[in-house]
Amino acid sequence: MPAQESPAATGLEDKLDRGVLKVASVVVLGAIMAILDTTVVNVALQKLTLEFTTSFDTIQWVATGYMLALATVIPVTGWASDRFGTKRLYLLAIGTFLVGSMLAGLAWNVESLIIFRVLQGLGGGMLMPAGMTILTRAAGPQRIGRVMSVLGVPMLLGPICGPILGGWLVDAVSWRWIFYINVPIGVLAFLLALRLLPKDDPEPSGRFDFVGMLMVSPGLAALIFGVSRIPSTGTVGAVEVWLPALAGLVLLVAFVLRALRVDHPLIDLKLFRNRPFSVAMITMSVFCVGFFGAMLLLPTYFTLVRGESALHAGLLLAPQGLGAMLAMPITGRLADKIAARRIVLPGLGLIVLGMVVFTQVGSTTSYGLLLSSLFVMGIGMGCTMMPITSAALQTLRPKDMAKASTATNIVQQTAGAIGSAIMSIILAALLAAKFGVSTSQGQLAATAATLNPQTHTAAASLTADSFATTFLWATILLALCLIPAFFLPKKRFIPETAADSAEPVAPPVPMH
Repeated sequence: MPAQESPAATGLEDKLDRGVLKVASVVVLGAIMAILDTTVVNVALQKLTLEFTTSFDTIQWVATGYMLALATVIPVTGWASDRFGTKRLYLLAIGTFLVGSMLAGLAWNVESLIIFRVLQGLGGGMLMPAGMTILTRAAGPQRIGRVMSVLGVPMLLGPICGPILGGWLVDAVSWRWIFYINVPIGVLAFLLALRLLPKDDPEPSGRFDFVGMLMVSPGLAALIFGVSRIPSTGTVGAVEVWLPALAGLVLLVAFVLRALRVDHPLIDLKLFRNRPFSVAMITMSVFCVGFFGAMLLLPTYFTLVRGESALHAGLLLAPQGLGAMLAMPITGRLADKIAARRIVLPGLGLIVLGMVVFTQVGSTTSYGLLLSSLFVMGIGMGCTMMPITSAALQTLRPKDMAKASTATNIVQQTAGAIGSAIMSIILAALLAAKFGVSTSQGQLAATAATLNPQTHTAAASLTADSFATTFLWATILLALCLIPAFFLPKKRFIPETAADSAEPVAPPVPMH
């Protein structure tokens, strides 16, 4: 057989060869496992609330704890990749995720489930950065945009298939199988990684800021926990509110002050002196709080207000994933060619337009209107997250890329966790007020009332009003995103030396 011409010889340097695609298949499989698990769990939150007789502001920690764990382990990944090698780290990540999945399936109460979800998050947080490091080294930094566009389509199958699979498992089998389902996928990913991923040798690594990590992670968790207790206590003066919140703030302030003085801090705050980076991070933070917070509640709206099964709720969420899947490959290529602002602003506009429908949602709102809105929002998401990430990195020096990648991923995950907590707290408080019960009983009271034929109509209307008000808060935050997004770079600029030494950036994970 005649020898094939190399990509360089044919002028197709941006094409991905067979070797790169093999590596990509392993990375994609690991990413789908983590993403699938997240979206599967969201559909099951109503079932888990009833199973453990708890409230939505408590059960949301199943998602919030997972995302905080992701944020915790992301900065460790870069250091550990150098110290132990990316292949070993990737195998460790898959193994940790599998153990967490098995234990979560065996959970006996809501507290144990949250703890095991945190363990899952520690594994899931290493999967994306380590996988992207391996893949970008194989493809070359000049093909980062193409790599992300290739990854985007199969990765977005998670948000489409996850809710459907999760709904079927919850309805037909057991909620425990939303975690056990990771076992065959994880075993396959582990075996393929062992065989296909290139071996790399550990390299000398700098000191890791463990002290900084011990400030940021507990600080964020304590702050969110304290705020989450406001609805149940009814006042910010309660000890269980102000004490953890104050402790969290102290830890976070201490981290900031320390990070400005030490070498190699967990998050290099000096990066924020770069205006495009700062603007992109502000945009990303506000976006993740509003968008991911709202997306956590959507499956519960369909199951609690509309009386849909978990499977039907999953099917109803599919248009959003389809919209994002269609948009992301296109925006992945455009992000390498045009200014991010020209992509992000229309994307945010589409998301806000779609969310406006949900601010008016009722107990009988047309499904055609809701599904159309979800599809529009999916397109908007596909036009937003990746270009914002690209904008954050375009004007940085090559030596700052690894630190910027860490900071970007931490911002994404922590903002998503904060958003999930905030929107869940708002919904829990509104439900409790509507049904005249304590916050811990609001969702249970709403469920009981909607299941009663005599009170169904009135209860569904009251519950829908609570969701509409919560979605209104999310919409306001997303609309505010347009302000910093307007200041994103007008022109795309890449330093000439960036392609030679830029570290890979893990693409944002569609959490909901």
